[in-house]
Parts: sequence; C-alpha cells; structure tokens
Amino acid sequence: MLARRGLADPDQFVQVAALGALARLGQLSTADVEAALGTGTVALRRRAVEAATAVRGRGSRSVLPATVTAALGDPDPLVVVGAAWFLAERRHRPAVRPLARLAGEHDDTRCREAAVAALGAIGDPAGLAAVLAALSDKPTVRRRAAVALAGFDDPRVEPALRAAAADRDWQVRQAAEELLDEASPTIGSAATPAEDAAPR
Repeated sequence: MLARRGLADPDQFVQVAALGALARLGQLSTADVEAALGTGTVALRRRAVEAATAVRGRGSRSVLPATVTAALGDPDPLVVVGAAWFLAERRHRPAVRPLARLAGEHDDTRCREAAVAALGAIGDPAGLAAVLAALSDKPTVRRRAAVALAGFDDPRVEPALRAAAADRDWQVRQAAEELLDEASPTIGSAATPAEDAAPR
C-alpha cells in the first residue's frame, strides 16, 4: 500500500501525510502509533496522537492506551495535549495518576487544561483532588476544572462549584452556575408533598 510505504519516507511531511491516510482508510495500527511516538519527529508524534482514536484491532484497547499514556511525558506540549484528549475519549482509568500529576505540575497551561478535562471525562474519584486544585490555576484551567466537576459524584463537588460561582472570571462563574442549576431540584418540587398534606 502506497500510504504504508510513505511511513518509511525520509521526508517527515510525507510520513505525516501517510499516517493520516492510513487513519482515514482504517488501516492505522497500534504498531504504527507506537513507532511514530517512539522515534518520530514532533510533527509525526502530534499526528500520531490525533490519529490514535482511529486505531482498531490488535492492541487497540491495551497496548495503545498504555503507549499514549506514556506520551503524556513528551517534551512537545501539543503531543501531550493530544495524548490527554485520546485518554479522555477512551476513558482510560490507568492514566488518572499521570494525568493528575500533569494537571498540577506541567509548566504549559494547555497541558494542564487538557489533563483536567481528561480527568473530568474519566470521572475516577482518584482524579478529583487534582481537579479541585485546578480551580486555583489560571482562568482557562479554572474554566475547564469547573466543567470537569460534572464528571464526579462526591460531596466536595457542590461546595467547590459554589466557590467557583464567585470566581473573578465570568466564564468560570457561568460554568459553575450552569452546573449548579442543573443539579438543583425543579422549582416547587420540594414543596409539593407539604402542599398535598395541607388541609383544604
């Protein structure tokens, strides 16, 4: 296949195009993504994490998520962001700990934001502390953290949302208020039993 031969081309842009073509054709394999993330150029690694969701078949549910989890340590921020989005899409629970570290320690805001979003998508209780901590980060991360709280069922969520509803950033406030509104009982429903019991 011409696209597969392109992966061995010395021109990195041909490699990137070939990897994308294989993904579109449904022919991209776990081994292809592994090779790209292991020895590829920055451009190829970025394309590999983006295309990884198209991989099916052998290793796509075991080896591939582990490989992409390792890419959270990539030196290129956009590779890290792409890896976090893949892990969110797959709801890959073994990635929760490295995602939590990423959310609190990475020096690139985009990476912290993507990690927080992934933790919310996965919804594992082990990731909640990192999401709560992210409510003290920069505005873009705080916004993502407020939305991510919807993925958790925990008594700490509502107080955190109420605090976020007073955030100095209006988008953080809006996200928190919308989630609080969704969680509130329908107006008047709490009064219905008492009204029904009252004498007429």
